[in-house]
Amino acid sequence: MKMRAAKMVEVGRMVCEEAEVRPPGEGELLVRNRFASICGSDLHIVMTGVGLPAFPQAPGFPGHEGIGEVIESRNPGFAPGDRVLTVPMPPHSFTFADYQTLHGDFCLKLPGGGKPLELLMAQQLGTVVFALRRKPVDVVGRTVMVMGQGSAGMFFAYLLKRAGAAKVIVSDLSQARLAVSPAMGADLALHPNGTNVLQAVLDETGGAGADYVIEAVGSRSSLLESVKLVREGGDLLLFGLPDSKEPVPFNFAAFFGRRISASSTYGAQSEPGLVSFRAAVELIRSGAIDVSPVVSHILPIEEIDRALHMAHERIDNAIKVSVSLEGGSGG
Repeated sequence: MKMRAAKMVEVGRMVCEEAEVRPPGEGELLVRNRFASICGSDLHIVMTGVGLPAFPQAPGFPGHEGIGEVIESRNPGFAPGDRVLTVPMPPHSFTFADYQTLHGDFCLKLPGGGKPLELLMAQQLGTVVFALRRKPVDVVGRTVMVMGQGSAGMFFAYLLKRAGAAKVIVSDLSQARLAVSPAMGADLALHPNGTNVLQAVLDETGGAGADYVIEAVGSRSSLLESVKLVREGGDLLLFGLPDSKEPVPFNFAAFFGRRISASSTYGAQSEPGLVSFRAAVELIRSGAIDVSPVVSHILPIEEIDRALHMAHERIDNAIKVSVSLEGGSGG
């Protein structure tokens, strides 16, 4: 059986071409994708080649945020017709295609109802839930700083405000993202161009710095800056996927001298029972969080290259760019 699938042909360029569908093996599912979303880690891989395995890449790589329907199951936990959120680990990430074949461990059966594109946001939201559950920080009555307002950064702002943070400060290079941030929990939105972010955070905290800082960008400059934003004895979460496999600058003197506690997080997809993704689905399904402001652009799979560049360069005020696989092969 044939399908449409995105294929990375060189760093910075993807095409849509015809590919073979791989039949499912023991424990696996064949899922007919309906939508897939572009993650910041996809952009690091495609646009810069960071973490890129050797060419050629498998069809649909590196997409890992998907929602679709089970067509064939060789896993006792799923049946044809089940609607699923697919959250594959990087070596198995092929959601940029009409079909993907993956193990049932990377699929979460979805309840009835709900808008597919909004439920799809549970993949990114789930990784944020996972990060906050792995190393809980008491933010009640405290000041939080979130660097980056992509979907992950917005979800951090929302969840931390919901957890009782007195003040949530965010920063991003995109004015469009910052315009949406207040609806997702931000009390103060800062743009680095024209604003000294460090000074603004110090002004808001009486010169002390934020109690808890989340770096959700993954750039060398933001990693270097993050340590300066944390108060003495505060907490730092390094969430953003690094934009380089090489060693990056880090202000260890400030980190050491200010007695900062830092952690990183990875691997929500391997959490037993996909507990954090289940919690994210329930937050969206119940209406506890409105993710609709995050979903900004939807392009057909044939325009995968344009979609990636739109997300990377934030063209047309892009926030979260998704790919539609509706109406294609098997649709």
